[in-house]
Amino acid sequence: MPNLNKLRTALSGGRGGDPAGRAPLSSLTRLRITLTVFFALDGFLFAGWVVRIPAIKQQTGASASDLGLALLGVSAGAVVTMMFTGRMCRRFGSHPVTVVSSVLLALSIALPARTHSALTLGLVLLVFGAAYGSLNVSMNSAAVDLVAAMRRPVMSSFHAAFSLGGMVGAGLGGLVAGGLSPSAHLLALTGVGLLVTALAGPSLLRHTVPTAPGPGPGLAPAPAPAKDGAERKSAPSRLDRRTRRLVVLFGVIALCTAYGEGALADWGALHLAQDLDAGAGLAAAGYSLFALAMTVGRLSGTALLERLGQTRTLVAGGAVAALGMLLGALAPTTWLALLGFAVTGLGLANIFPVAVARAGALAGPSGVAAASTLGYGGMLLGPPAIGFLADWFSLPVALTTVALLAGAAALIAYSARNVSAPEPAPAARAGASTESAPEVVTETRADVPADATARTAHQEG
Repeated sequence: MPNLNKLRTALSGGRGGDPAGRAPLSSLTRLRITLTVFFALDGFLFAGWVVRIPAIKQQTGASASDLGLALLGVSAGAVVTMMFTGRMCRRFGSHPVTVVSSVLLALSIALPARTHSALTLGLVLLVFGAAYGSLNVSMNSAAVDLVAAMRRPVMSSFHAAFSLGGMVGAGLGGLVAGGLSPSAHLLALTGVGLLVTALAGPSLLRHTVPTAPGPGPGLAPAPAPAKDGAERKSAPSRLDRRTRRLVVLFGVIALCTAYGEGALADWGALHLAQDLDAGAGLAAAGYSLFALAMTVGRLSGTALLERLGQTRTLVAGGAVAALGMLLGALAPTTWLALLGFAVTGLGLANIFPVAVARAGALAGPSGVAAASTLGYGGMLLGPPAIGFLADWFSLPVALTTVALLAGAAALIAYSARNVSAPEPAPAARAGASTESAPEVVTETRADVPADATARTAHQEG
């Protein structure tokens, strides 16, 4: 990856920072723990809402098609908000935006249970989706900054926390569904969200945006802290055409991954029950096994990235996911299909977080927002695309498109193995505007393992 110190910002006199703006390891560790809490909370709240969808459908009296249209409110609200959130992060900082978005998500999750028509449900889901999308962009932007400062590829660990939070939220939601009304359950989630945000938010706000460590051989010095407490721009406000193309490229990789996640979430159980005659419990276990495999893959993602590097991890993950999904879609028995789902989860696990991290390294919060928006678009595209293809051909054939897109992600990742981004010029490093200074472009290899990268002072986050 390109040198990431040029993309970071610093606040003068920041807590835990030395004169060069470098946060000590203990401060970075505390920040990592705090961000992990927000990722887990995001997954926990969203899963809690998902498990109550059937009850809210019954409460509103919505038909299947009406519910489908109402649920588009979540996606529409998220996609519209994501790009706007990138600009908010540049202006106010990713940490404050994360805290505010978490509060809004906690408050909005109680709204769907108060509705009694599909139209009203769709409108409140626009608000819920906007808060959800805003939180995802802002906390990913904060994580990209931390990855650069730590000089370790720990992005997957944050997404593992999201997956774990989702598993816990879905499990607890299933347990209380029989004894609590949707209104009481979602109101309790509001309380949990506000409480966690109140406990973790001050810690996040106390930490300034971390800066990447000082230069090694061949690297430009880290930017000086901004004066008067003002935040220095972490990337030019207008990206050059090549950088925009690269951000879109990584966004497409994220899209290919999210397509598979959305398709398996909505169609995996039906495939097991309809095409392989699995019982209801075994069919429901299909997605759980897929989600568990993704969690395990993300927990091991840091070690994998440090050993293989980003490009090899993306290419191998896409290839493994493609083979796994071919097995899951075309296997003649339920147990082979379940094995295929698990292999698919392991393969897809680290593609989305790495793609978002690389887009953020190139373009800061705008890159995170663009990649997240494209990725979320893939999650929107997957379920209806599978449905249409299943009508035209068959569900097993339709599910093979997940394998095709996973293979495409691997090919795209290999084609983007060499990336470059502008270095801060001497004038900018001396405190002058980065927009008026000439740019020096440094080409680096993204397929170098992180241990070798550290030795050559290339950032592999």
